[in-house]
Amino acid sequence: MTRYAAVVCLLIISVCAAALEPFIVSDIRVEGLQKISPGTVFNYLPVKVGDQVDDEIAKESIRALFKTGFFQDVELEQEGTVLIVKVLERPSIADIEVAGNREIKDEAIETALQTIGLVEGRVFDRKVLDQVVQELKKQYFATGKYGAEVKEIITPLERNRVSIRLEITEGDTAKIKQINIVGNERFDEDELRDEFDLSTPALFTFFTRKDRYSRQQLQADLESLRSFYQDRGYLDFRIESTQVSISPDKKDIFVTINISEGEQYTVTDFRIEGRLILPEELLFGAVFIEPNSTYSRRDVAASEKAIADLLANEGYAFAQVNAVPEINEEDRTVSFTIFVDPGRRVYVRRINISGNTVTRDEVIRRELRQLEGGWYSAKKVQRSRVRLQRLGFFEDIKIDTPAVPGSPDQVDVNIEVTERATGSVLFGVGWSDADGILFQAAITQKNLFGTGKELDLTFDNSNVTDIIRLSYVNPYHTIDGVSRGFNLFRRTVDATRADTADYITETTGGGIVYRFPLSELDTFSLGANLERVDLESTSETPPGIREFIEQNPSNDLLTVLGFVTRDTRDSTLFPTRGNLNRLNYEVAVPPSDLEFYKLNLRSTWYWPITQNLTYKIGGELGYGDGFGDTEVLPFFRNFFAGGATSVRGYKARSLGPKSLGDDPQPIGGDRRILFNTELLFPLPGVTGNDKRFVLFVDGGQVYGPGQDIDLNELRFSAGIGFNWYSPVGPLSVSIAEPLNDKPGDDTERIQFTLGRFFN
Repeated sequence: MTRYAAVVCLLIISVCAAALEPFIVSDIRVEGLQKISPGTVFNYLPVKVGDQVDDEIAKESIRALFKTGFFQDVELEQEGTVLIVKVLERPSIADIEVAGNREIKDEAIETALQTIGLVEGRVFDRKVLDQVVQELKKQYFATGKYGAEVKEIITPLERNRVSIRLEITEGDTAKIKQINIVGNERFDEDELRDEFDLSTPALFTFFTRKDRYSRQQLQADLESLRSFYQDRGYLDFRIESTQVSISPDKKDIFVTINISEGEQYTVTDFRIEGRLILPEELLFGAVFIEPNSTYSRRDVAASEKAIADLLANEGYAFAQVNAVPEINEEDRTVSFTIFVDPGRRVYVRRINISGNTVTRDEVIRRELRQLEGGWYSAKKVQRSRVRLQRLGFFEDIKIDTPAVPGSPDQVDVNIEVTERATGSVLFGVGWSDADGILFQAAITQKNLFGTGKELDLTFDNSNVTDIIRLSYVNPYHTIDGVSRGFNLFRRTVDATRADTADYITETTGGGIVYRFPLSELDTFSLGANLERVDLESTSETPPGIREFIEQNPSNDLLTVLGFVTRDTRDSTLFPTRGNLNRLNYEVAVPPSDLEFYKLNLRSTWYWPITQNLTYKIGGELGYGDGFGDTEVLPFFRNFFAGGATSVRGYKARSLGPKSLGDDPQPIGGDRRILFNTELLFPLPGVTGNDKRFVLFVDGGQVYGPGQDIDLNELRFSAGIGFNWYSPVGPLSVSIAEPLNDKPGDDTERIQFTLGRFFN
């Protein structure tokens, strides 16, 4: 209530109650009510039958009824010994309409109105409406629309009701016109502005909105500026003042930052004191501070964290590590004493799991490396999180480790998961540059009945391949984590529809595979398949392949297969750090009709450059050959290269040896080299980790029997791609430019796949 309104209210009270003479109330009568019941009035009225009423009590009564907010006028009159309360009710809200809003959604405004109490059916209070208008303006100012106006239109209706309409004129978004830094001498202003998230309008700011002023973001940028200087030795750096001004038309914002750089400091030495429960060499090895080096706040903070992490891994969850500087302003030097207080060693009392409505507790618990009753280890808790993420069953995983009240040596581990759908019935259409249009039908359950077991029935049909596959995997066939899987399949490859040499293969078979965990990061698998491979030639089949088919039209194969893997990636979908090293093997052993082997070594590494930038480099080597009575690797097991999953910019399977004749076609080879390097970054202005842009360079080649491996024959390409884990599956688009294509190479600059990513 404003001061003016309060004065008016007091005058009304004094006028309305001035004429009453003291009397004993024998009855109370209320007049003027329409929607509010008399009982409500009696409840708030501080006068009862039998009470004596005078001027002061009358004023107090009127004041109490006004405070309810139900009435816009209240009068007290005396009729003998009867107290008459005359009221004029405030109107009720019939409807509320909001128009002109685009930046703030209707749902957000409706929620705000309900929270503040301005809803249909309630008593209309002008003060509440004013609060709503001011709050809306604040929200628009927060988005940079400083010229936003909110006009309220109140229309009286019959039966003492009102209709409220809020007309919003949002106006243009104010953008940062200039960011000026004053006082910098040792660093260029452009270099300092690069530390800011806020910026002036540029190419991508339409999406990122980084050119919109935000007070919170400016504070974060000032902290980044402070870190920039203090990481370079300027211990006394200060931000003297910050001015933010807006142009008269409220479209341009000017930011001026005044700084004092101070002097650069050098670290002389450091020492570690306190209760040192770990070996000193281990503690000293965790310190990033180096004597005679430039002071860096980042190195000091990293040293504190590294020592605290070492202690946390040994059960000291609440260790305190503080680096206290000793500054010599004359020499511009600083030394540090790192005080270590490990506190009590704590153990885990209980592990609590919540949010899993489908997945059984035991499926989660068997992935945990932190156990109940054991000493707490931050490293084991983090590894548990990674293992749960890699299951693929959960959209989000939160792990908290609160202290147990009253027990300073105990913590609980609270794991809260948000499950994602792991079962699906899919009927879809996709596309691959290698196989053309893909028709797919699949019944998949990655978490069968919440047990973590996997069941998959898939039918894939494309221009080149037809596949029917049934597979089942139990990831914990044994309590030690040995998995076992079965599969049955039928695969037809009609190469006459691909840009390769013509032939047709039909393969029917099944197999079993076991995977053994060798360590936390290493696995080894061993399996076997029984296959029946039927081969068929056409009139266009190259002579060498036709001769092989004539000699081996039907083949029974017993293949031993598997892999050895070391995987330290933080995610299997969109990694940002870690590496994947895998050796795949396949050997057709006696009594197979054909005897051969294939080896494929793949290595991929990821490094985070910044929070949003990831660098990736990888390579792959493949080798195959026949043995026994089989002189060469059978053609239907050849390696191929080119396309969206190997060397982008070249048509799928097009690189390497080709058949002889008037129309040479790729036939693949027994050796393959692939190379790939990428810079991965998110879509500007889009949150979430399911979309990434890719700048890439690919290279590779396939070599046939009798050919020397000539690295000069490698083909390279460069381009940009986009990966999205869409609702219908992984989607990848790339635009590539071949860098050293030669006559006879089949190039294809735009390539698209649905259903697989290039890893």
